[in-house]
Amino acid sequence: MIAVVFLLLLLAAAVFAAVTGGQTVPVWEILALTGVFLLFFGAGVYIAAVLGLLGILIGLTFSDRPWWAFAGQTLWGPSSNFVLVAVPLFLLMGEILLRAGLSDRLYRALNVWLNRLPGGLLHTNIASCALFSAISGSSVATAATMGSVALPYFRDSAYNQRMVLGSLAAGGALGNLIPPGITFIIYGLITETSVGALYIAALLPSILVTGLFILVILAHGLTHRMDRPPPLPLGMKLRALLGLVPTLLLMLLVLGSIYAGFATPTEAAALGAVGAAVFAAAEGKLTFRLLHASAEATARNTALLGLIIFGAYLLNYLLTTINVPQALAGFIGGMPLPPWAIMACILALYLALGTFMEGFSMIITTVPVVFPIVTALGYDPIWFGVMVTMLVEIAQISPPDGTVMYVLQGMRPKPGPITDVFVGVTPFLAAYLLAVVLMMIWPEIALWLPGVMG
Repeated sequence: MIAVVFLLLLLAAAVFAAVTGGQTVPVWEILALTGVFLLFFGAGVYIAAVLGLLGILIGLTFSDRPWWAFAGQTLWGPSSNFVLVAVPLFLLMGEILLRAGLSDRLYRALNVWLNRLPGGLLHTNIASCALFSAISGSSVATAATMGSVALPYFRDSAYNQRMVLGSLAAGGALGNLIPPGITFIIYGLITETSVGALYIAALLPSILVTGLFILVILAHGLTHRMDRPPPLPLGMKLRALLGLVPTLLLMLLVLGSIYAGFATPTEAAALGAVGAAVFAAAEGKLTFRLLHASAEATARNTALLGLIIFGAYLLNYLLTTINVPQALAGFIGGMPLPPWAIMACILALYLALGTFMEGFSMIITTVPVVFPIVTALGYDPIWFGVMVTMLVEIAQISPPDGTVMYVLQGMRPKPGPITDVFVGVTPFLAAYLLAVVLMMIWPEIALWLPGVMG
């Protein structure tokens, strides 16, 4: 409902501008787009189909150019871009790790070191998700993988099930923010920004968000005390660290090759997939059946993402031909407000859209519109890329349509209402919003490291 109200306010502002002789805004085009989108979305139509159908309808209704003559070229551009090859490769790496049992070893190793802290296993949820995110690149993949590993540990335990689900959802939301997040690849493709620079800029914000999540769990553990497990011998703890070796080596292989300039993100993703297969072979788990299942799941997820990209690119092309993004950019950029206030409005728009729109499609459909505004206001494209990614991650854990929350709801060993996940993720959502505010006040959190390394 927040998003609908925001869209209506935007439309009212557009009509007012047109009536008073201000910036020329294609009011009817915006009204038609909003109305049809809400109709399709309310009917539960898949987002890729919504984007494609909207593009076709707008092209037939408003465009006087033979848009179909350019549709093939428009779709060929993103489908043939070398950067996007990294997406299925990162997905394949995560699938192999899950099926080879390496993610379970990661969780058990961290649990040995963290289970005596206030909050116990909840810390393991965040830490394991953060480490797995550094080789996964996907929030949904991180939540699904670590959820399947962690949830059995909490069966019939005294832990608050809402906090268990909330911590796993919040940890899964780190999947795109911690490099090598897929969202950075898409943003870099759309805005022609260096993906490597985006990865470097995301390091400190990732640490900030993870630290805030840990503080939330500490506060919960101190106010809801539980019996701590007996201490373990140091030798057992040190032996448990062997379970971290595959993950840490893959992190070094993927991120180290990118930061050192030895490989592009796409080449690093290929190295990671090969590395995951090598570790699976070392575990004696590398079989044709494992590779077949991993490739099948990767192909399915890649096809879903590809359809969204194609539909969004077609829609963006046709909106550009009828001057909607340019007019809206000029209208918002011309508002009599200071730059920080306009940026706050843009961030509020993302928060509103996140309540009903999937994060991946949200970034594809909105960045081409708002990016010219952001750069015209003087904001750094790298900083904005990190901010957009954080807002997309917030959308993944924002009721009522957070994708990550529904992934975990479907994995619960005991059935329960989805409101359990909504309530459990609320304190982590507040911590993530605090991180966004801190990034707005101190953009150097994202820009300092690229400046030093650049």
